[in-house]
Amino acid sequence: MTIRMAMAAAMLAVLAGCAAKEEGLEPPRAPGDVIRFTAGRCFGACPAYTLQVSPDGSGLLEPQRFTSVPGPTRFTVTNVQYRKLVATLAPHRPATGTAKRIAQGQDCERFATDMPAYVIEWTRPDQPVTKLEYQSGCMDARYGRLRVAIAAVPKILDLQPMLNPKAVTP
Repeated sequence: MTIRMAMAAAMLAVLAGCAAKEEGLEPPRAPGDVIRFTAGRCFGACPAYTLQVSPDGSGLLEPQRFTSVPGPTRFTVTNVQYRKLVATLAPHRPATGTAKRIAQGQDCERFATDMPAYVIEWTRPDQPVTKLEYQSGCMDARYGRLRVAIAAVPKILDLQPMLNPKAVTP
């Protein structure tokens, strides 16, 4: 009986290791940045999620609230989609290895409350993380293009059905 319990424990440990590996993306085989995009919660029913896209075409959506997928969901992106995502976000990317925060009281004069925050991170092996944090309640005109770029991310990656809670059938 002890041998069976030991074998069962070993099997569970192996399965747990496999499950833990499923949570993130594998290191990319293609050159470029892994882009991590987080849409935070709002005071309403807006989708909250994190997605990661790798330059080799792998993607992972991790839902938090108000999405149509029940758990971490893998997807693929074409080279064209990846390049379009990079180009769309490029004008707003801080200098490599730095972080920029746009929020009430920091680079923002007109602010609406209860809006989601967005975090975009660019990572590459052997380089420091580059990060942009944007509280979407910032309504300054100078961030209009950033708002458009953020709204375009799900469309570029064809993820709207996964982010629309109405797509869930009872």
